[in-house]
Amino acid sequence: MSADVAGLGKNLSPGQGIKVHQVSHIYGGGDRVVQALREVNLDIEVGSFVSLVGASGCGKTTLLDIMCGLTEGQQGTVTVGGLPPRAGRPDTARMFARDALLPWLTAEQNVDYALKTRIADAATRRRRIAALLAAVGLGDFAHAYPRQLSQGMRQRVALVRTFSLHSEFVFLDEPFGALDALTKITLQEELIRLWSETNSTVVLVTHDLSEAAALSDRVVVMSPRPGRIVADVKIDIPRPRRVKDLHSNPEFHEIVADLWARLE
Repeated sequence: MSADVAGLGKNLSPGQGIKVHQVSHIYGGGDRVVQALREVNLDIEVGSFVSLVGASGCGKTTLLDIMCGLTEGQQGTVTVGGLPPRAGRPDTARMFARDALLPWLTAEQNVDYALKTRIADAATRRRRIAALLAAVGLGDFAHAYPRQLSQGMRQRVALVRTFSLHSEFVFLDEPFGALDALTKITLQEELIRLWSETNSTVVLVTHDLSEAAALSDRVVVMSPRPGRIVADVKIDIPRPRRVKDLHSNPEFHEIVADLWARLE
């Protein structure tokens, strides 16, 4: 990987990761109040990969939105890199469940649309985009439109768009939830490789416990609504990891079984 896609996190100390302290959040009002989160506390170290898991509606995405500044927490405090969260910060990036590619732009142009908000020089942007598209096997599809790409290829473009920003903090919300099993594993491998080469701090929301165990340094288990942290599980499987190989690893299956037990 070129120098254009490496070296994040070097200016942050371990204490400047993500800190969540006593965060609570409520939706609605009057007789229709829904408490999404209750007194959540969480510390995430710089350069680590942490997954949030839990039942649907447990507040995982709400917590992610608060950390990346899309939602303002009603109680408690959050700092990201030592600063309060804010949408549009140049050191943060967010990837959603669907690729959200603009249909009138090519793969290269979709990435460039986001990247030009960070880098003014067009030649620098082109080099970075070309390197990343090639890295995820899409070097020959730079000029293809979304309608000409499979869903898995579109998600690869979305991954490139996210990691091209060179953000210190990357927030992912079910990025592979709509994919078939084989494509999902392929994209998980791409995600691990991109993360390992950038040193970003990654927070992933997922319903897939196998995905969480395969990708993460830690898996944070949340209770049903109102969301609270009920377990913080360290994944003691050495890196580098190959997701395909983990599925024949007895230790990996024990970890997944333990996560299921904690959810129940």
